[in-house]
Amino acid sequence: MGSGLWGGGATSGRLGEGVIVGMIDSGITLGHPSFNDEGMLPPPPRWKGSCNPPMFCNKKVIGAKNFITGSDSEKTTPADEDGHGTHTASTAAGSFVRGASVLGNAIGTASGVAPRAHLAIYKVCTGGKCQASDILAGIDAAIADGVDILSISLGGIPDLSIFKDLITVGAFRAIKKGVFVSCAAGNFGEEDSVINAAPWILTVAASTMDRSIVASVKRDDGSIFHGQSAFQPAKFTHELLPLVLPGANLSDDSPAFTCKPEFLVGVDIKGKIALCKGGGEISDIDKGAAILKAGAAAMILMNTEFQRGTTAASAHVLPASHISFVDGSKIIDYIRRSSHPMASISFEGTRLGASSPPAPTLASFSSLGGVSVRVTHILKPDVLGPGVNVLAAWHSPVGPPLESPVSRGAYFNMMSGTSMATPHLSGVAALLKSAHPDWSPAAIRSAIMTTADVLRNDGQRITLDDTVNKPANVFAIGAGHVNASRAPDPGLVYDLAPRDYISYLCDIALDDEKLISGLVGDRVSCSDIPRISRDQLNYPSIAVVLSKTTPTVAVNRTLTNVGEAGETYKAEVEAGGGLAVSVVPQTLRFSTVEEKQSFTVTFSKPGGATEFSLEEGILRWVSSKHVVKIPMSINVELLE
Repeated sequence: MGSGLWGGGATSGRLGEGVIVGMIDSGITLGHPSFNDEGMLPPPPRWKGSCNPPMFCNKKVIGAKNFITGSDSEKTTPADEDGHGTHTASTAAGSFVRGASVLGNAIGTASGVAPRAHLAIYKVCTGGKCQASDILAGIDAAIADGVDILSISLGGIPDLSIFKDLITVGAFRAIKKGVFVSCAAGNFGEEDSVINAAPWILTVAASTMDRSIVASVKRDDGSIFHGQSAFQPAKFTHELLPLVLPGANLSDDSPAFTCKPEFLVGVDIKGKIALCKGGGEISDIDKGAAILKAGAAAMILMNTEFQRGTTAASAHVLPASHISFVDGSKIIDYIRRSSHPMASISFEGTRLGASSPPAPTLASFSSLGGVSVRVTHILKPDVLGPGVNVLAAWHSPVGPPLESPVSRGAYFNMMSGTSMATPHLSGVAALLKSAHPDWSPAAIRSAIMTTADVLRNDGQRITLDDTVNKPANVFAIGAGHVNASRAPDPGLVYDLAPRDYISYLCDIALDDEKLISGLVGDRVSCSDIPRISRDQLNYPSIAVVLSKTTPTVAVNRTLTNVGEAGETYKAEVEAGGGLAVSVVPQTLRFSTVEEKQSFTVTFSKPGGATEFSLEEGILRWVSSKHVVKIPMSINVELLE
């Protein structure tokens, strides 16, 4: 980001200076160079937080609190036992660290998105487990302490009602105080599996980057399959080795080659390349450790069908290659057909840009929206952020013991998940808050969404994953992939105040004032506030339902000028499925900064429809200087 929010212009985010990012996660690693405070200013005067114990803090990490009780000393301090919190905190606002790498790969200067922002740490998880009550306590403390941004790479189950989800409750308390909230969309990878989907939250999906750390599998018949691994041994043999499926019955259509230690007893894999299936109860790293102990020379780790094509450049403990489900299936078929299957693994280092697969693509694990939008009328996820093979700070050594860095505390690791995408957006929000301190959380979200990209670096539409050449729809990528260079100058924003969400909730909850009051933390009387239907919420996306009873739907939106005075915008609409979409007025002219103007978008389906369909489109407001773009979803039910 050499321009835009990292540039030196009027809309520069000053690298996040003066902004406090609160991390609701598993703590932080004391002494890691990503949290050094060189060049940092003292905390802003509004900061009311504290550090317990004080040794965890400096001018970068200005607050650190533990919300977990336990007998172990690490569990009663903000110390990170898992690495997750360290990784996410350094991604959002880590300091510059030269020479960062994972086992010598992807080497360069590491930095958070907002490297001059302050960090406040709230440890609510340990051992991969988080209590909802601890999460809410951490959120409440962060709000009271005075954070500007909340980054929450956590979540519950997809079907959980927003009225029962404590993250949603805490997030509403945050936005009432002007705190921006960024949350993970979830790693369920299926339709209608998005979590953290309340309209006052920025819901972040995960995408790939144009970097791969290549480990190619070469069969003895000349076929080559490109995989990834962060462990790239320099002296690994180039010779062909026997290729096996440990513990698998080759006549079984669904071999259980999980590479669990109990399945390796009595199995001869010494000096061979073992093919293991990803996912399951034990981690991919532990699978490698198990077959290494059993004598294997190397591992091919293949995705399950559910995992599809997104592969990880993990810090394996033995020579390995992580390949897609499609490629793994081809290798299994080859093993079944061959009397002496042989293969080798070639380690080819880091590839960037044009030499790597096109990016971004949607990570195959990233949760999708879907037909539930017909109830909420809010498109989720909102936006894509980098979430695959993200290099960031870590709490402990990785890879084979002899390969780990000598420098204690300077550890980095590659991690994947919407947990990794979320702090990228939290960092962008921090940059925007630094550049525009008067912007509301909704204005910041709007700026991020309306400037997002829907194309990959090869000019093609973002696709579902590296092996599925199918364009990703709005239920996969929302508004598109974040573009931090354009976000500081969006031209116009779709703004919202907390009272607008309450009007929305009155419609969602059918005026159940007790239920709504419990969520928002104040007594609510739906009869005393302006009534809107849920599709009229001034959100930077549009979702409507056309049915026999409502064959035509009109929605209203209001835009606020945060660009220049005297700018004129014209409406442009793209929509598929034979839909008729009109915008009135077609032209908006803003005479002053902060001026608000409204418009109406009307949807219909000429000739009706004979079957259910989910259509999508784009609405743009275009001036000579700005393009303000939002996605649209149109649910077409059976019409006559």
